[in-house]
Amino acid sequence: MLNFAHMNPYVKQYPDLMSGKKVMYVHGFLSSSQSGTVTMLRELMPQATIVAEDLPVHPEEAMALLRATVEREQPQLIIGTSMGGMMTEMLTGYDRILVNPAFQMGDTMSNMTGRQEFQNPRKDGVQELMVTKGLIKEYKDITQQCFAHITEEEQSRVYGLFGDNDPVVHTFDLFKAHYPNAIRFHGEHRLIDKVAIHYLIPVIRWIDDRQNKTERPIVYIDYATLHDAYGHPTSSMHKAYELLLEHYNVYIVAPAPTNEPEAMSQTQAWCEEYLSAPAYNHVIFANQKQLLYGDYFIDSTPCPDFMGTSIAYGSDEFKTWEEVIIFFERLGGQ
Repeated sequence: MLNFAHMNPYVKQYPDLMSGKKVMYVHGFLSSSQSGTVTMLRELMPQATIVAEDLPVHPEEAMALLRATVEREQPQLIIGTSMGGMMTEMLTGYDRILVNPAFQMGDTMSNMTGRQEFQNPRKDGVQELMVTKGLIKEYKDITQQCFAHITEEEQSRVYGLFGDNDPVVHTFDLFKAHYPNAIRFHGEHRLIDKVAIHYLIPVIRWIDDRQNKTERPIVYIDYATLHDAYGHPTSSMHKAYELLLEHYNVYIVAPAPTNEPEAMSQTQAWCEEYLSAPAYNHVIFANQKQLLYGDYFIDSTPCPDFMGTSIAYGSDEFKTWEEVIIFFERLGGQ
């Protein structure tokens, strides 16, 4: 197997993530189980078993294969991209992450008629296919089966990740109409390594922690420490944030606005812009910091009554995020 970590400096390994579990990957149209995404997932989660199959071209046959595979493998998590995301939505009863799901697959294929080549090798050796009007209709018909039998439990088990610069699929609103966990990320259509590390991995970690009943130590970060007077991210903030996410449950704390109702939406917009998916549902508006229960609070104006450990950002001891990084590296996740 290719050592992807040496090929690309952005790829990391998360040995404890989904350790001993099965993660099923469902590929997109014209792809296969031998895609670079499968290799990347195996490198990212070396202690997990990545299950992937070549999907038949005809969607009903593909769904039959997927249902047989989940019945046999019983994966703890299913990740689907593009067409695979659309099909993954229909695999009810499992934790699922849909990345840029193509819920309007028939329309997406409308300009693809004619001979097409598979982007990756397939086990059957087939290298090309013909996209006909009949095949497009098959995909239009299969998408009519999406969003059926959605229970409250199902809604909590499905996450949708949507690239804000995706030129191919635009189904955020459609997904949001059925599932609450609709998250935008900075990226395009393909699940490249940087997107996987910065946006997919945090969501997988939430699911893994819930399955394991793991409660990570809580770190609160004062919103004011994340940006300067001009709204630009403070130096090394992203580096520190990503380090903390690996070991802690991280929340952003901002003042609860009173006479400026637009301030809340501005804060949410800033977090969406600069922190994106990992900050989803992790922004707290509070004026009484002492009421927050947690382990650490990185704060430019520490609250003396906070019950955990206060880290005075901007002080001589923690003048920049680099000093904060050193402090938490020494803790080793404790």
